[in-house]
Amino acid sequence: MPPVHFKQNEKGDRIFFMEEEGERIAEMVTGISGNEMTVYHTEVFPKGEGRGLGKELLHAMTDYARVNSLQVIPICPFVLAQFARHPEQYADIWKKKK
Repeated sequence: MPPVHFKQNEKGDRIFFMEEEGERIAEMVTGISGNEMTVYHTEVFPKGEGRGLGKELLHAMTDYARVNSLQVIPICPFVLAQFARHPEQYADIWKKKK
């Protein structure tokens, strides 16, 4: 399994991503403001499909949020679905809309 990397892109978004042979195979786009991390989009590209890479990105993002004391606002349908399926796993970092 390729490692998850984290960087800021030219638009100021924070990207969690995975590469294989110099090609991006999965990414999660987030934004951080204050103590909140908004997760906008998760995508696994065709070369990475069926390998659980989305969940690897999810684990990396939630670990990062916990280490940095961030509350997560999951706009991304994949992340929102995972949070909703396993609310006990994410209760400490999930900032639910009121």
